[in-house]
Amino acid sequence: MFYNVQAVKALPDFHLHVVFKNGEEKIYNVRPMIDEYEPFQAFLLTYKLFDQVKVEQGGYAVIWNDELDIACNELYYNGAKP
Repeated sequence: MFYNVQAVKALPDFHLHVVFKNGEEKIYNVRPMIDEYEPFQAFLLTYKLFDQVKVEQGGYAVIWNDELDIACNELYYNGAKP
């Protein structure tokens, strides 16, 4: 089962507020991905890139560009309730 994303908003300190199509909301900490995966280090180097997050068509991920995305189920299962 996919927990499709309906909306996403960038928060301070590399957190995302994610609203899913089932009405649930989660806060997802992106910082561990920045530390572990080299492409995500672009958030530290490119001013305001993190704020450009958007929902991929269909809601299966949130995306920034062709190289940076996070799958909907990752956000759902590893996000915290606000």
